[in-house]
Amino acid sequence: MQNIPLINLSYALLPLIVVGYFYYKYTGNKNEIIYSSFRMIFQLLLIGYFLVYLFTNENSIIGFFILLFMMLVSTIITLRNTNNKNFRHYIIILLSIASSSLINLIIVLYFVLEVYDYQPSIIIPISGMIFANTMNSISLSIERFEKEIKSNSFEKAREYAIKASLIPQINSFLAVGLVSLPGMMTGQILSGVDPLVAVRYQIMIMLMMLSTAGLSNIIYFKLITKQLTKG
Repeated sequence: MQNIPLINLSYALLPLIVVGYFYYKYTGNKNEIIYSSFRMIFQLLLIGYFLVYLFTNENSIIGFFILLFMMLVSTIITLRNTNNKNFRHYIIILLSIASSSLINLIIVLYFVLEVYDYQPSIIIPISGMIFANTMNSISLSIERFEKEIKSNSFEKAREYAIKASLIPQINSFLAVGLVSLPGMMTGQILSGVDPLVAVRYQIMIMLMMLSTAGLSNIIYFKLITKQLTKG
């Protein structure tokens, strides 16, 4: 794949400037798009250099702390979008993200890819995809649930929340190959991988995404139900 000159990369900011303007105009928040954009660029540049070290270091202890860090940060970001920000709710979200993500990660690594030892170049990217997807799904679910519970029963609010949280994954299932070629598959094809091999990897990723999103919601609402029952 060819290297992208920085001047060429800057052109991608032009549509974002338009989005930032209307986001400020419609929401009154002038900092969120700018802050998140600069933070994204900084974090990716930083992790780019850091990954060079991580991928050449096969210390499983370091790998454990990287996964732990991913779980804690994804939980903090999820909690940021909720009304209930107490410690008990943080633990419930953490358990939901960790359990659903680790179940799918173990299945993918051990049974699908047959990776039995610590290989950072495989485990870290897949873990990142899983945790990010789970974080986004459960954030959507909690936000919708907190709105719906004000005017609906627990069961109805849960129904609306789970449906809303899985819309991105289900839409991707329906559109893949017809409307879009997913990023991982496209990247593999551009790097010279056989398209049929890339398809198998993409199927694995998409199954993993919907499974982790769904499981995190199931576990979250099971834990919330127990909390409400005790409370």
